[in-house]
Amino acid sequence: MNTQLNDITEMRGNAVKIFYKGLEAVKPDLAVKRYCMRKGDNLYLGNRKFDLSLFKNLFVIGAGKATAPMAAAIEDILGEKITSGIINVKYDHIASLSRIRLIEAGHPIPDENGEKGADSIIKLFKDAEKDDLVLFLISGGGSALLPLPADGISLKDKQDTIKILLSCGATIHEINTIRKHTSIIKGGRLAQAAYPATMISLILSDVVGDDLDVIASGPSVPDPSTFKECMEIFGKYNIIKKIPQTVISHIKAGISGNTPETPKNATRLLQRHII
Repeated sequence: MNTQLNDITEMRGNAVKIFYKGLEAVKPDLAVKRYCMRKGDNLYLGNRKFDLSLFKNLFVIGAGKATAPMAAAIEDILGEKITSGIINVKYDHIASLSRIRLIEAGHPIPDENGEKGADSIIKLFKDAEKDDLVLFLISGGGSALLPLPADGISLKDKQDTIKILLSCGATIHEINTIRKHTSIIKGGRLAQAAYPATMISLILSDVVGDDLDVIASGPSVPDPSTFKECMEIFGKYNIIKKIPQTVISHIKAGISGNTPETPKNATRLLQRHII
């Protein structure tokens, strides 16, 4: 009997050790440092090398619940090479940073802090040129933390739409399809805004299957979804009459071709983006 108890105690102890080792392995800062390394002017990202001396400015931007420790790791690696930076993180998900500005914002429902931070991120590199480098740090929660509604849609309209989608049982893929088509940033539009600078995305996935266009609603990757799909989602859950009219009008304008679709694979503005 004592032998059995000892065996069970040992197995429990081993299970706890395995659990904590697993947590250690996926810590955001350690994940970044396993993948990124700097030697002088050379930045190594996995098996890729970038000569930082070829870039005039290096901007660090980002959003997500794990982005603060990611940014801290990047500051440790790049230090004085960073020109400036801004990240949006969930309230209380912070880290000590010296060169990158940290903005706390609402999640899962976006708030004004997130909107102001997203606008500041866009403005940070609005005059970026071909010899500039933008390092984009993305983790789970990035969708809610980068709320910059399309023209004609208010933050409240966006908040109400997300609340309705969350309450009706829509999937994360469906919610993010709506987010991408009601945003200035999501669905590849952030990469468009950074053009012609080179953009590199470092992504921590919280999405089953790791679909890059779903993680944080894919701000820096081509978007395969369409405005038509957005209306189909509203119809599927019978919520068209609940959705703010500004959102419905924007989606309809996209379906009719009066509002540009999100960038797709062939879009040349995404050709200077590296994942």
